[in-house]
Amino acid sequence: MAAEVVMPKLGLAMKEGTVSTWNKKVGDSVSKGDMIASINSEKIEMEIEAPQDGVILDILVQEDVGVPPGTIICYVGNPNEQLTEQSRSANELQAPKNEVAATISLEEPPVNATPSKKSKETVRISPIAKKIAESENINIETIKGTGPKGRITKADVEKVLTERASEASYSPSEIDTSSIKKETLPVAGMRKVIAGRMHNSLLNSAQLTINMKADVTDLLSLQREIKDVIHQRHEVKISLTDFIARAVVLSLQEHKQMNSAYMDNEIHLYHHIHLGMAVALENGLVVLVMQHAEKMSLVELAAEIKTRAADARQGQLGTDRMQGSTFTITNLGAYGVEYFTPVLNPPETGILGVGATEDVPIYKGDELQRRSVLPLSLTFDHRVLDGAPAANFLGTIKQYLEQPILLLL
Repeated sequence: MAAEVVMPKLGLAMKEGTVSTWNKKVGDSVSKGDMIASINSEKIEMEIEAPQDGVILDILVQEDVGVPPGTIICYVGNPNEQLTEQSRSANELQAPKNEVAATISLEEPPVNATPSKKSKETVRISPIAKKIAESENINIETIKGTGPKGRITKADVEKVLTERASEASYSPSEIDTSSIKKETLPVAGMRKVIAGRMHNSLLNSAQLTINMKADVTDLLSLQREIKDVIHQRHEVKISLTDFIARAVVLSLQEHKQMNSAYMDNEIHLYHHIHLGMAVALENGLVVLVMQHAEKMSLVELAAEIKTRAADARQGQLGTDRMQGSTFTITNLGAYGVEYFTPVLNPPETGILGVGATEDVPIYKGDELQRRSVLPLSLTFDHRVLDGAPAANFLGTIKQYLEQPILLLL
């Protein structure tokens, strides 16, 4: 009997999944375990495997179309099997009993031990990168991947397109830019969620951003002094971000109005701190959530952040670890950004943006010293609190960062 392949539910909060790429078409033979499609949810990209040997009898959900979890997306059956309306109805009626759950795996197959014989099936490539490469007729085996373990990313494919256009520029009469002009990318999955949330955030709140600088010279010195000891004892590499996260948690305990949400014309003050940390991924970003961060020491918080971030980059972070934050930190310092305007992660009241540390001359009394300065940008919801209390909150963060010994207590 034909097996139904359904859109899997990748977490309790998943409302919709999208087929980003079909690797097979109707009539194609498949073996159990073959990658037949790539799907993405609001947060995760996955591959779907054939549940049994057979052929693709029918495809019910086209590419770039979002459907709820549990929706049948295709049938796999015997080569000569006729998929009648009766069998469809029977399958639907008996879905709990006959349904063959889609076998899902991470999008990256195992690395072939003999690179010289690598085939398209062994090339590590993200679904969107593969889709663009196919539409532009680019042999993915010629692309050098810059992602984890040599995985080909969307940026790698776009680089090939840029180089191709550059080479063509030497023969102006032969330039064909029609394909570039026609290029369109679907707004689906993670990008769709980010687009919707950020737009709604700006539409449904009164956001204001204030800036402040913290002298983190002593903090960086402390980090250098204790990082090896902490690494030896706890196997955790303590970073500047970890200190900032600890400073934010302590500051939220003192300024409870910032640890809140504006919902249904009411202000909800939280007694716990679920700290959110924005992490960039290849095709978007996610917010890690460290539940009850107020109960963690600096080392515990650092370990939690690193574990969550590693899981997110490997596509293994459950949706329960990406929801429920009460305040968020976003850091663009690694990109050389100084100040920027973070957008609130609704329904939270505040989000802290962290910039790049810069060494500058500062007067300490009459003495001019070389000091390290960290730019901070706080966006807050003006419906919940005003500029003065928001500035006090940011000032408390600054105080903790400039007196780093307090972060260890």
